[in-house]
Amino acid sequence: MAHDHHHAHDRNHAHDHHHDHGDLDWAAMAPLLEAQAELFTPLYRRAMEWLAREAAEPGLIADVGSGPGVVSCLFAEHFPGARVVAVDGAGPLLERARDRAARLGVADRLGTLTGDLPGVLAELEGPADLLWASQSLHHLGDQRAALAALGGHLAPGGTLAILEGGLPARFLPRDIGVGRPGLQARLHAAEEDAFAGMRASLPGTVAETEDWPALLTAAGLKHTGTRSFLLDLPAPVSDEARAYVIAALSRVRERFADGLDAEDRATLDRLLDPEDAASVHRRPDVFVLLAHTVHTAVRPAD
Repeated sequence: MAHDHHHAHDRNHAHDHHHDHGDLDWAAMAPLLEAQAELFTPLYRRAMEWLAREAAEPGLIADVGSGPGVVSCLFAEHFPGARVVAVDGAGPLLERARDRAARLGVADRLGTLTGDLPGVLAELEGPADLLWASQSLHHLGDQRAALAALGGHLAPGGTLAILEGGLPARFLPRDIGVGRPGLQARLHAAEEDAFAGMRASLPGTVAETEDWPALLTAAGLKHTGTRSFLLDLPAPVSDEARAYVIAALSRVRERFADGLDAEDRATLDRLLDPEDAASVHRRPDVFVLLAHTVHTAVRPAD
């Protein structure tokens, strides 16, 4: 399903890598995807601590839409008794996942599976004790059917954890001293319109109210919890966080600029001009603040 993880509510960033339906150069995009996932590691670690209350000692974990495997390797680290399978449609990203696992000494417990979701999960070596799907479901046309398919690959008592929704990333104050105040809210609105268009264009798309607990229950699973995890990197940010902001706003400029008026496009161009004192390359007030929401459900044991 090689998509563009870079769009979910962080729909602008490189994080949606697995959701771009198109001929993307995954090998070229991989470093950006890795850098973002590494920056988000504190959020993922807290999510895993929360998941461990339910899936205490999973034997098999599938990271569905894994990209280059940063989170897959975190799972291998957090659950040392588990075998982890990174599942993605982009072979070059899974190659990076295997290289990362080797560097981190977990290659003996991390496998990969290449193919489109959810069908490729039929190739899992067995039912999973924990299925993690991060911002991948919303790139499948029939999300309800996809949840039922994912649930069918769980072991009895196994947990499905889906990361969908939350709060979009903010990087800048409301008034940045350039252009009309409130730029980032308008950028989010343009992204939402583009996201709706993406959903509408998917093969077999089905409109759904995005009540994830209700959808999980309809899939025959028992909803067990919902929790949001914050990434809060206040100013002054690290070089890594600043690079993420630059990449995210560059992606917005590239993909969603048509949804902005001329003044906002001009402001965005200033923000991305490294020679401009008002740019995110140079300004001291850049920060990163976002929330990701995780919903869990269990396959009944009977």
